[in-house]
Amino acid sequence: MKKYLLLSLTIISFLGAFAQEEDCFKKLENAFTKRGSYTIADDMHRNVIVSYFDASGSNCVSGKARVENGLIVSILIKYDDDTYEPLESKFYNIKKGPPSISNGISEMIMTPAGEKFRIVFIDNLKPKAKTAKTVKLPDDL
Repeated sequence: MKKYLLLSLTIISFLGAFAQEEDCFKKLENAFTKRGSYTIADDMHRNVIVSYFDASGSNCVSGKARVENGLIVSILIKYDDDTYEPLESKFYNIKKGPPSISNGISEMIMTPAGEKFRIVFIDNLKPKAKTAKTVKLPDDL
């Protein structure tokens, strides 16, 4: 009886910890929603996060993205050997045009192969709001 109870508690705690784990894109999206983003300038952004989506959630990888006129025109993926390779297939938004950016995150981007991803401009995330430092009062008051 004790073995079954212990096994049940172990499984429940494991599933609880697994269920609370946020996928990488949700964590980024929550930060940008809370803190906001600086304007994304037209330039090559050398530190972006490419968040791929599938049935199990999201998978985030490092990359670069070129922005022109507020639209993403090229994407490069960073590999383990610190090299970058351009995304080989064409990519587009839902309207089959170049993807735009809102609050530091691109709209959903798709490829002809069926890949779906979003670009997160992590360097443009605004800093956390400052909080007042609390003071510890002396005990002899």
